Amino acid sequence: MNVDPFIEAEKIAGHNAKRTCELLKVSRTAYHARRNGLPGRRAVRDAELTEQITAVHQRSRGTCGAPRVHVVLQREGAGCGRRRVARLVWQA
Repeated sequence: MNVDPFIEAEKIAGHNAKRTCELLKVSRTAYHARRNGLPGRRAVRDAELTEQITAVHQRSRGTCGAPRVHVVLQREGAGCGRRRVARLVWQA
């Protein structure tokens, strides 16, 4: 659920963004990061892994699926879970 529009509306109405974030149980850091358009750590790491997955897939001439790609990434030292790799393979 995206609460950013609600927080913005509260700010326009003259309420404190800090208090609004506390009431909605949203960290102010995350709110301001989303507001500034910065990608999160997960998105950045996913982009890096997607590049590595694409490289592994191309090296195998398109024959490696998610389980094999996961094994290759583990051997190369890219620590990530098999489900994450499967999700990124499917998205790529």
